[in-house]
Amino acid sequence: MKTLSLTTALAAVLAASTATSVLAEPVFNRVASFAVADNLPAGADKKTTTSAEIIAATEDGNMLVYSDSPNKAIGLIDITDPRAPKAGGAVSFDGEPTSVAIAAGKALVAVNTRESFVKPSGILAQVNLVSKTVDTTCDLGGQPDSIALNKDKTIAAIAIENERDEEVNDGDIPQMPAGDLVLLSLKDGVVDCGSIKHVTLTGLADVAGDDPEPEFVSFNSLDEVALTLQENNTIVIIDGKTGTVKSHLSAGTVNLEGIDTRKDGALTFTGELKDVPREPDAVKWLDDNRLVVANEGDWKGGARGFTIFDKTGKVVYENGASLEREIAKIGHYPDKRNKKGIEPEGLEAAKFGDDNLFFVLAERASVVGVYKDTGAEPQLLQLLPSGISPEGAVAIPGRNLLATANEADLGEDGGARSHVMIYERAEGTPAYPQIVSTEKDGELIGFGALSGLAPIKDKPGMLFAVNDSFYASQPTIFTIDATQKPAKIVDALRITRNGAAAQKLDSEGVTPDGEGGYWLANEGDADKLVGHGIVHVNEKGEIEKEIAIPAELRAYDKRFGFEGITSVGEGDDKVLWMAVQREWGDDEKGFVKLVSYKPSSEEWGAVRYPLEKTESGWVGLSEITAYGDHAYIIERDNLIGQAAKLKKIYRVALADLKPAKLGGELPVVRKEEVRDLLPELKSLGGYVVDKVEGFTVDAAGNGYVVIDNDGVDDSSGETLFFSIGTMNAM
Repeated sequence: MKTLSLTTALAAVLAASTATSVLAEPVFNRVASFAVADNLPAGADKKTTTSAEIIAATEDGNMLVYSDSPNKAIGLIDITDPRAPKAGGAVSFDGEPTSVAIAAGKALVAVNTRESFVKPSGILAQVNLVSKTVDTTCDLGGQPDSIALNKDKTIAAIAIENERDEEVNDGDIPQMPAGDLVLLSLKDGVVDCGSIKHVTLTGLADVAGDDPEPEFVSFNSLDEVALTLQENNTIVIIDGKTGTVKSHLSAGTVNLEGIDTRKDGALTFTGELKDVPREPDAVKWLDDNRLVVANEGDWKGGARGFTIFDKTGKVVYENGASLEREIAKIGHYPDKRNKKGIEPEGLEAAKFGDDNLFFVLAERASVVGVYKDTGAEPQLLQLLPSGISPEGAVAIPGRNLLATANEADLGEDGGARSHVMIYERAEGTPAYPQIVSTEKDGELIGFGALSGLAPIKDKPGMLFAVNDSFYASQPTIFTIDATQKPAKIVDALRITRNGAAAQKLDSEGVTPDGEGGYWLANEGDADKLVGHGIVHVNEKGEIEKEIAIPAELRAYDKRFGFEGITSVGEGDDKVLWMAVQREWGDDEKGFVKLVSYKPSSEEWGAVRYPLEKTESGWVGLSEITAYGDHAYIIERDNLIGQAAKLKKIYRVALADLKPAKLGGELPVVRKEEVRDLLPELKSLGGYVVDKVEGFTVDAAGNGYVVIDNDGVDDSSGETLFFSIGTMNAM
């Protein structure tokens, strides 16, 4: 009986385990990133600007091919192991590739060879991906944009945009010559240049009908082509076999509510826009009757979402501002792009298992929205972090993979490079986002540029955070509930001066004053008339006192000032300690100051902190927080991606923090390495970000780290927020 009982129990456990496994929902998580610069030829300047724009995959799913317009090339990436992508080389052209598709293991590349906007020209090049040679070219008679193949890869459709010159007449259209659509045949993957057919598109659109601006093409299984005329705000349905225009429909307008409409250094999602032209960019068929368009609104629009139409032009579903608001909740809203918002641009659609999915790429938010097509209102499943400015995507359902091509390359300015990012769909939980916001009093709490953390007394997992001067019109102290996953921003206390949003603040650190208020570290910048100092704020967010740095410090101002603040001691013995980010004029190279201020006596002092050395970039401090017998300090370089070498937490014994008077010889403290943060920064499969800016230890002794995402300005917008566990064991 005992044996039978044990067997039965074991069977029950296994059944439950199997049931759980079956019911577990698969999710996408990023598993790798590939820097496009790694495909530059040997001997090339590694700082050469690169870009990954439109991307495709070979039929076996083992190789990605992307267009690189600045380098007049396509790049190849071996993803046999998707977690370890390898450079596959490049193929160059006498023109700029605009799009790429794959047929029978060969790449079909649309190449822009124009002399000028008024003399557009282009070719279709067929490339052998094994030998990396061009087999043949076809004259397209104009400047191409998107290319697509039908299901059995016997027909290619190419949008001939003949794009407008934005410097002429403020970019208004019409601007001749008009664009059209090219159709041509393939046999066994080989293009037949003699079969080229031009489909005239003039006279169809209500907006500048004599100057169609074709943008993106997509086939359904009936060999019908959906073609967007972006600036004309029109969608055209064409018979791909005959070239006959079957129908054309206006993309229409949309009303938007609950959006941020002002580029003012504040995130306020209470505005609205009426009758905004959708101006669709990418288009994908969801089935043979419905298609989805990404409403980039690149010209006069700003529609911010996506729309599902049927072939008659009926709106089946309008996303409006829904995706944008969800993106704002994860800190990716681009305040500097308020006229156009997140700018949905790219689309991909594919069936993964039993799920019909489509992917919406928000160019300015650097986010991919993963949706499940339900036949009615689509279900938002995930928001995936991408590189800067995702332009194209390719799904590889047979390998449960998705890849995005991200066009922005900021390497010249020391920023992130262009990347291709790879995601895998598997059972598990989403690794991103790691922090999200909620609503307060019915309004969405927007956030970004989190620059400092502090604990809430006696409340494990509860933290304060501040934003920096990117949101100059909305300085805020946030409350974070880190007991939830992802962590949630549950409150926002606006910092005010004389009843209005406090100006000229650059809060880089926060610490509670023990009486319901807060001390803030203000990093000054003379060029912006922002003073260095510390600020006292009461429990209502009102500034009660602003304390400028003394003359002994001010005389050697080097802009990179206080980057963190913490409190040591109680009552009259309380001392505030601030970390200065970089060397000032009176500092020996390789040393920065930890500055002290005693509120009871208004005394200033300092010690010297020795910096690590690196071969390139600069090294500085980004945070200081006291816990137990130590002050913990973030020390980092300003480098990003593969160049990043130093992102660490060190600590200094509080007993060694014995400040000397400013203006004299300062003692040097000893430091001890606590944690290398590079493994955590690499754990989400992206490139290493530079601004590790916030760290604190909560009431239970657990350490938390946050990344400053620069307000999504020349940044992917990713806010990493994670715990490094108990500090008591370190």
